[in-house]
Amino acid sequence: MPKVLTAPGMKKCIGCYSCMLACARTTQGSLSPQKAALAIRTVGGLQSRLVADICRACPDAPCAQACRCGALVPRSGGGVKFNPALCLGCRDCVEACIVQVIKFDEVKNRPIVCIQCGTCTRYCPHGVLLMEERA
Repeated sequence: MPKVLTAPGMKKCIGCYSCMLACARTTQGSLSPQKAALAIRTVGGLQSRLVADICRACPDAPCAQACRCGALVPRSGGGVKFNPALCLGCRDCVEACIVQVIKFDEVKNRPIVCIQCGTCTRYCPHGVLLMEERA
């Protein structure tokens, strides 16, 4: 069974953004963490805890259902596969995402979608993010 991204160790997160940088570099060819398909952020103020905005790998993938050009197709085990060559840049997937983690790249005119590749987990120095089989 394919594994999906989880964040079971958020209490160990120090906000180094290594995961975001690895994602942006690997999937978008960018050095900007703003181009990552996940986000580490505070819930408010310097003393607050960190949270991870990550794709939940929805089994029914509302983003794929909303995609009218076939660029997003459901992935076995949850989440989606993304074919940027088919994307029209309509943003329907961004609006359909129930956890609001799909960003839109205005320069490339296409969404920034987590493809559950696990790159972010390999660069997380504290084991905060993991690829796990869905229970």
